[in-house]
Amino acid sequence: MPTISAAMKPTAAPQTFMFTDDGVIPNNPTLPFLVYRGGVDLAGTPDPEQVIEKAFAQSGWGGMWRNGIYPYAHYHSMTHEVMGIARGRAKVRFGGSTGQEVDLMSGDVAVLPAGTGHQLVWKSPDLMVIGAYPKTGRYDLCRGTKAEYAKAVDTIAQVPIPETDPVHGADGPLVKLWIKRD
Repeated sequence: MPTISAAMKPTAAPQTFMFTDDGVIPNNPTLPFLVYRGGVDLAGTPDPEQVIEKAFAQSGWGGMWRNGIYPYAHYHSMTHEVMGIARGRAKVRFGGSTGQEVDLMSGDVAVLPAGTGHQLVWKSPDLMVIGAYPKTGRYDLCRGTKAEYAKAVDTIAQVPIPETDPVHGADGPLVKLWIKRD
């Protein structure tokens, strides 16, 4: 499985990935997974958690949490999710068994469309992640059972597109990249 390095030069445009349904993790068939390298400037701040929370809140994303990333494969079928790395580094497998491992570091932001599998593979001891959700949608935790999968495939298609990009607001790349397709 290929690994995407966090050492890539930060850009305003996100990296985009499409993951296929592996029969356990449905992923999202129409919306790309996004990674903003250095998406939030944390240089010189003593409280990177607060900087990321403020950026997400200003873009209209809420329901925030501070924690790590679960070490088992899971996904959310009823909402999209954003994760900002406030401290440390992590290697995360996105997309389930047919996905990719992505190295994330402080300042990076990952935006997961509903259905995107994610699982912590490795972390530095100081890892702190800030998570948030758009105004629409409802949090659920799916672990890839057959019963969840059948329902999730239908539910994922019904999750509304967020009005804003969690990093860049109403004019951000997500707004242009996430377009419902039939």
